[in-house]
Amino acid sequence: MTAAPLPGQSLTGLPLSYPVYCAPGALNDLAAIVQNAASAHRYAIISDDTVAAHHADRILDALRTIAPAERLTCLTIPAGEQEKTRAQWASLTDRLIAFGAGRDTTVIALGGGVIGDLAGFVAATFMRGLPVVQVPTSLLAMVDASVGGKTAVDTPDGKNLVGAFHDPSAVVMDTEVLSTLPADVLRTGLAEMLKHGVIADAAYFQAVLDVVPLLNDGNRRDVAQALAPLVAGSVRIKAAVVAEDAREGGKRQVLNFGHTIAHAIEKVRNYDMLHGDAVALGMIVEARLAELSGLTTESLTSIVREAVQSAGLPITMPAGVDRDAVLRETHGDKKARGGAARYALPVSLGAMDEAGGRWARPIDDALVLEALGEI
Repeated sequence: MTAAPLPGQSLTGLPLSYPVYCAPGALNDLAAIVQNAASAHRYAIISDDTVAAHHADRILDALRTIAPAERLTCLTIPAGEQEKTRAQWASLTDRLIAFGAGRDTTVIALGGGVIGDLAGFVAATFMRGLPVVQVPTSLLAMVDASVGGKTAVDTPDGKNLVGAFHDPSAVVMDTEVLSTLPADVLRTGLAEMLKHGVIADAAYFQAVLDVVPLLNDGNRRDVAQALAPLVAGSVRIKAAVVAEDAREGGKRQVLNFGHTIAHAIEKVRNYDMLHGDAVALGMIVEARLAELSGLTTESLTSIVREAVQSAGLPITMPAGVDRDAVLRETHGDKKARGGAARYALPVSLGAMDEAGGRWARPIDDALVLEALGEI
C-alpha cells in the first residue's frame, strides 16, 4: 500500500526527529499521518476504558482505511495512575503476542499521560522496539508526556522508576477532544503550561493566564480553539529543551521544576490525586526553595502561587499529608544522587538556575521542610 499525501503540515521548526501535529480536528487526518510516519502490517491501539469509550471506535474506523479489521486491535486497561505498573506492562505485552504482533506492528497510544508512558514503554520493549504514535487526549499529556520520548512505569517505591527513552514516530494532538474533559481534568494541564512559562518564557506564562477566564466562562469548543496555539507553544518550549539534552543529563532537568515535590506528594497520596494538582503544589514549594536558597530576589513564590490559584489549581497541601513523609519520599526520587534529592530551580520568571552546568542542585532538608510547612 503506498503512502498517502501528508494532510496539512506538522508544527514547523521543531528540533525533533518526528512530526508533531497540533490543531482542532487533527484526528481527521490520523490514518494518513500514521501511514506516512509508521506504516505497518498490524496496528494496536493501547488506551484506557474511559478514553476508549469516547474515541476508540473513531480511531479504529480511520485505521480500517489502511489495514483490514483482522489486523487491528484495541487493548484497554482501567483508568488511573495506579494502573501504570509492571503488571500492566506484562499483561499488555502478552496481549500483543496473542494478537500476533511482530516487529511489523505499530502501537497507537490513545489517552492521557498514563497511557502515553505505559504504551510508550510497551512499544520501547516489545521485540526490542516498535514504532509508536502518540495521540494524547488530555491537555496535560499534550503539553508534557507525549513529546520528548520518555516512557516508564511506576513501582511501589516511586513514580517512573522503570522506563526507557523511546521517541514516537509522530504525535497527533487534536484540541477538539479537550471538549470532552471534565473541568478539573482540563485545568490540571494548565500546571505544566505554567511550568513551561516559569522555566523558559515569561510572556508565555502570561498568555496561559490570559486564557483562564475563557475556561471559566467560555464554551468548550471555544476553549479548544483558544488552547491550540498555547499547546503548540508548550511543545516548542519543551522540544527546544529536549533537543539540547535528550537523555536528561543536564539542561533537560529544568523540565522537572515542581516535580520532585509533586512526585513525592503523589506517592504519599498513593496516586489518588491529579498529576497537575501535585505539580501546582510542587511549583509553589520549589519556587520558595529558590528564594530560601538565595537564588532569586524576586517574589517568585507569590507570582507562582497567584497564577496557580487563578488557574483554579490547589495552593494548599491535601488534608492528612505529612510534610516529613513528603520529604522522605523526595530522597527516593529518580533524580536523587547519593541519597540527596536534587531540585531544578528558577532564578527569575522565564530563567532557570544553571547550577554550574548541572541544572539541578541538592537542597538542605531543613529548607525543604520550611517550604513544605508554608503550604
